[in-house]
Amino acid sequence: MRAGPWLRLCGVGATVAVALVVASGELGIAHRALVLVALPLLVAMALGTWFAHRRLFPVTSAALVLLLAALASWWSPRLHIALAGAAAAATVIATARLYRGERTRPVAWRDYVTLTKPRIMSLLLLTGAAGMFVGAKGVPAGGEFAATMFGLGLACGGASALNHVLDRDLDRSMKRTASRPVADGRVSPELGLEFGLALSALSFVLLASAVNVLTASLALVGNLFYVLVYTRWLKRSTPQNIVIGGAAGAVPPLVGFAAATGNLTLPALFLFLIVFFWTPPHFWALALLIKRDYAAARVPMLPVVRGDRETARQVLLYTVVLVALTLVPVLTGTFGALYLAAAALLGGWFLRLAVKLLRSTTPAHAGALFHYSLAYLALLFVAMAADPFVL
Repeated sequence: MRAGPWLRLCGVGATVAVALVVASGELGIAHRALVLVALPLLVAMALGTWFAHRRLFPVTSAALVLLLAALASWWSPRLHIALAGAAAAATVIATARLYRGERTRPVAWRDYVTLTKPRIMSLLLLTGAAGMFVGAKGVPAGGEFAATMFGLGLACGGASALNHVLDRDLDRSMKRTASRPVADGRVSPELGLEFGLALSALSFVLLASAVNVLTASLALVGNLFYVLVYTRWLKRSTPQNIVIGGAAGAVPPLVGFAAATGNLTLPALFLFLIVFFWTPPHFWALALLIKRDYAAARVPMLPVVRGDRETARQVLLYTVVLVALTLVPVLTGTFGALYLAAAALLGGWFLRLAVKLLRSTTPAHAGALFHYSLAYLALLFVAMAADPFVL
């Protein structure tokens, strides 16, 4: 089978980017910017062929290694140019070979959308947008905002697609996820992998070129942490999976803040910690609702390992910490009256639901807390974004 359309897209993009890198050798900043475009696309090609089209890996990896060697040989102009030219030639050959073989089965666009987990992405984008408003202390520049949100959306979608691929065995064991595209066989693991890698690479390309390298790097770190640390390791090995893994979901507001400011300061830390401590009560409430599915899939979620009562106790503990934490930014002057009112009111109701869950761990109480937690985080971050506009 030939490589799928997403890996071929990376190949075409890499071919153009490497050619421009070679042609722009005397252009300084533009030359270095083009390198940041070419490298992630070549990395996506190398990883995609290693896992899905092993016969093509020698040529895609050769293109990547030659470009890296060219970068390392900056001290010798002749060697630098020769290696860059070889990298360009190898990239052309690699891209041409991606088009050989039988066509892959077409995939419905709805399945591609499902791979990106749009419901989860919408909340991540909201926290990222709020982070940008907080960093800008008002309305951020329109073009930069659009580029950041699109790039962050690509990163979230790429990570989610790779999650579908890695978790396909678990998804088949759970009623709630058995119909997902990769688990159900509508999208092959190879094509899902290529799609995830392409979105992740394009995210870095867009954010690094249109926003700044720090923003691109943060989005990439969040992507890798979610895919490799949480999905591949923690989820299957410890009931504390969602506590540590929650760091991945706390990255989007950092991305937004870095896009607006070019750095990370104390307000960014507050945004990160709020999402980090919000994550356990949110997901443990869901885990209480679908405990049987997790048990069938042998996923060591807290309700499966420690029981409902201990899970409810942990939910209350983390909710107390979360609500207390949301008030700290007011004490430091980061936020003002509007945010304080929202944090107090929203947090008070969150605590009420957590106490009710501890008193009676029924599906109704778990469901109420789970659904409220989504509204809580969204409204809290909207209050952060709106706070500068209130005197």
